[in-house]
Amino acid sequence: MRILQILPELNVGGVERGTVDFAKYLVERGHGSVVVSNGGSLVESLEQSGSKHYSFPVHRKNLWVMFRMVKVLRSIIIKEKIDVVHARSRVPAWIAYFACRRTEAVFITTCHGHYKNRLFSQVMGWSKLVIVPSHSVGQFMMRNYGVSSKSLRYIPRSVDRDYFAARPTPARNESKCIISIVGRITPLKGHKFFLRAMVKVIRNIPFAKIWIIGESPQKKPGYRKELELLVRHLGIERNVEFLGNRKDIPELLAKTDVLVMSSIEPESFGRVILEGQAVGVPVIATKVGGVVDIIDHEVNGLLVAPKDVEAMANQVIRVIKNKDIADTLVRNAKEKIKNNFLLEHMAEKTIAVYEELLKSTNILVIKLSSIGDVILSTASLRSIRSKLSQAKIYCLVGSDSRKVLHKCPYIDGMIIYDQKKDKGITGLLHFSRRLRKYRFDKIVDLQNNRTSHILSFLSFPKESYGYDNGKWGFLLANAIKNVKQNIPPVEHQFQVLKMLGIKYTEEQSYLELWPSPKDDLYVQELLDSEWLGNARYIVGVNISASANWPTKNWPLEYIAELANELSKKNVRILITGSEKDIAWARHLQSMVKTKLAVFTGKTDIMQLAGLIKRCSLYLTPDSAPLHVASAVGTKTIAFFGPTASRRHSPPDKNTLKIFEKKLTCTPCYSGKCKILTHACMREIKPSEVLECVYELLEIKK
Repeated sequence: MRILQILPELNVGGVERGTVDFAKYLVERGHGSVVVSNGGSLVESLEQSGSKHYSFPVHRKNLWVMFRMVKVLRSIIIKEKIDVVHARSRVPAWIAYFACRRTEAVFITTCHGHYKNRLFSQVMGWSKLVIVPSHSVGQFMMRNYGVSSKSLRYIPRSVDRDYFAARPTPARNESKCIISIVGRITPLKGHKFFLRAMVKVIRNIPFAKIWIIGESPQKKPGYRKELELLVRHLGIERNVEFLGNRKDIPELLAKTDVLVMSSIEPESFGRVILEGQAVGVPVIATKVGGVVDIIDHEVNGLLVAPKDVEAMANQVIRVIKNKDIADTLVRNAKEKIKNNFLLEHMAEKTIAVYEELLKSTNILVIKLSSIGDVILSTASLRSIRSKLSQAKIYCLVGSDSRKVLHKCPYIDGMIIYDQKKDKGITGLLHFSRRLRKYRFDKIVDLQNNRTSHILSFLSFPKESYGYDNGKWGFLLANAIKNVKQNIPPVEHQFQVLKMLGIKYTEEQSYLELWPSPKDDLYVQELLDSEWLGNARYIVGVNISASANWPTKNWPLEYIAELANELSKKNVRILITGSEKDIAWARHLQSMVKTKLAVFTGKTDIMQLAGLIKRCSLYLTPDSAPLHVASAVGTKTIAFFGPTASRRHSPPDKNTLKIFEKKLTCTPCYSGKCKILTHACMREIKPSEVLECVYELLEIKK
């Protein structure tokens, strides 16, 4: 693998040293290692270990600079053929997230802190897998940034045993002991409380030396001066020494008798604790954040409450005056490091996460429209699953269509879009935030309208595919011109899938539905209620299309004439439709001489599938039940008038017979007949349909 780590700078700090250690490990194991930062004192040792470093201002919180760095980083990713981009801080993470789009590289973050600015920090939870160095940070990311526990990978930070453990440890001398605190000089590190605790320590051990190792940030140099003033105020200036930033941390720790960590806010981990323990220094730390993952109180270290000056002083005095306690803590600490916190532990777990990430692909297929259109997408879903068998595939559907895919074996889940609740700009922004939590790599937009294109874009996938409809198609990363309108609907979808390397074949274009045993039982009860259980011939008739398309309906009197003729051949007729069709069904019953089995308003889509499956033949206008009949393999007669059969009929040549009159006004694609004759449907006469029914059922005239 080729790994790129990106962080603000490479100066002294736990994150920085961890980055350099890990880069060295990668090179030693044959991986490619690239680091991007603003530079710093550790660049030399990084490059000496075999890694390549690029120096750019990826630390600056300036939108224009960040925007410019996206392009720069993307060029590095492509040039270095990077597989994984690992961001270790927030500004670099924003840059890396967008730089990885339209490249082959995958994006991952390690959360090194308890971030406060929620808007700016949310990017740290945007990778599919999020590495956290402690359980405390993991809980924080779940609670504050909505990161799923399934996405978290707990990998504690580590210590390079060879770098720290080989240092000679001098004999301890109570009268000349050294107490150190290591870290950036900032308020959250609790230096003021540490210094107040040292007052009591010095009273008991007058010749104790206090080393403050680290420096205040360049933007806040005044805080060190505050501490120097406090030292003079406390009267301990003879004992305290400010050493600043140092490269010889192992040597300094080897001379230290007690290491104190006095943080007053949650630490993401506490790498300096491991470094001290690896050298052989007993550690006293405040009980905050990830510190508790390292220190077991009274076993391999001592814990005190934050800001508890008295307790901190007492524990320092206790360790210095009791050699047995100090030796026990050091011995147990080294054992825990050996078992849990070595560089190879961290590195191997991190590489395993990279491999997991590279193998995982999250795909979203968008199909928001009607039930029939969602049924037409089942062939596409099956083909995507066949091509990308290891991917996690989700389908975004409207609330009315959710039952169609309830038991679909080709998807891992559905996301429901409520057009009433999620409409408008606010609704789209809110819903897209929900989609981003899935960390989709690819979005296949089979809907191809304004809403679907906007949701595709705002979900921030690496790749998106669909038709360019001439309006919002520019929001897709990969769009093809929608020039061939007059092709069958399933084949039309496969024009998009072709960009994913999925070819259209008639053998794979069939539709599917998955009624449950419970649905089948319900259908049997319906049939038994009308004494249809043992009927030799059952012809189902869908009485109407949707309320917006009355022009699609075959005339009611034609259905009545057909039913009367079929009853003479002992063919039973059942009527399907929605609740809005109940009145129509009653009117139809009054027009026929035989008893109809009327099931309008009595089935949902899966129960309808089970019902149509039990029919010998099914008659329907261009509507969802047409696609249901195709999916369950029932012989079907379809009526087309205002819409074109080539564009809307299912791919079912063997079981589908289409009646369609080619008139000068067809197809008009209008819910109202402009010439008021409804000629396209009235020209389909009952006599010719009856002939076809006899032929399909193999009934002699």
